[in-house]
Amino acid sequence: MSNSADAESVGESVTRHVEELSRSAKEAATAAPDEEPLTPEPSSGITIDEVSSHEGVQTFISLADRYLGEIGYTEHGFRHAGLVSKISYNVLHRLGFDDRMAELGAIAGYLHDMGNFVCRSMHSQTGSVLTYDILKELGMSYKEIGIILGAIGNHEEEFGNPVNPVGAALIVADKSDVHRSRVRVKDPTIFDIHDRVNNAVERSFLRVDDEARTLTLELGIDIELAGVMEYFEIFLSRMVMCRRAAEHLGCEFKIDINGNKLL
Repeated sequence: MSNSADAESVGESVTRHVEELSRSAKEAATAAPDEEPLTPEPSSGITIDEVSSHEGVQTFISLADRYLGEIGYTEHGFRHAGLVSKISYNVLHRLGFDDRMAELGAIAGYLHDMGNFVCRSMHSQTGSVLTYDILKELGMSYKEIGIILGAIGNHEEEFGNPVNPVGAALIVADKSDVHRSRVRVKDPTIFDIHDRVNNAVERSFLRVDDEARTLTLELGIDIELAGVMEYFEIFLSRMVMCRRAAEHLGCEFKIDINGNKLL
């Protein structure tokens, strides 16, 4: 991005497209919102450490990453699972949700892409089915399982929506993981646009401001490797979903690229 005028132009374009793709406040409103906040009580006490060390979880995430590599996708293994887990936890914790809800966010974040070992298409639904059996085996309560399954089943932008705080945190955490460490291809001459954009991102950080009620995705992009508009070419629908997720958490979603606020 050469100057602030370019940044302003890109920002206006991005905001316009996001608004065109987003639902209106009326469309996004729930038909009959519950007066009582969603809580995971009674707590089963199952922790992220217990879930992540489960043999099935370890096996399925490993296979999912391997199979996605075979069809040319970026990294979706333990690095991605662990990072999304931590970000989901931090979002909920910093926004004032109770410790148990934040723990469920960490669990959902770790498991969300596990279904990819069956098939990339509809992997969120497949992953939910797999997750149910594992969490029930570990002794988790039905209510907690229901919160996690709703989050995992709704994390993809093709059809997902933030239906609970855990799901909203998962969406923002998942879509925030854009970085060159996810690129598998070693030869830049055969990069596709996803490889090129991820490779150009030198820094990514989701900043949670509980006082301002903002979630800001801060990216450092080497524009010699990929342009800012290339990023939005493939990630615009994801950013729309992040906006909806942030709104579900009572926040505003923002994007900062190379120090320039674009959304």
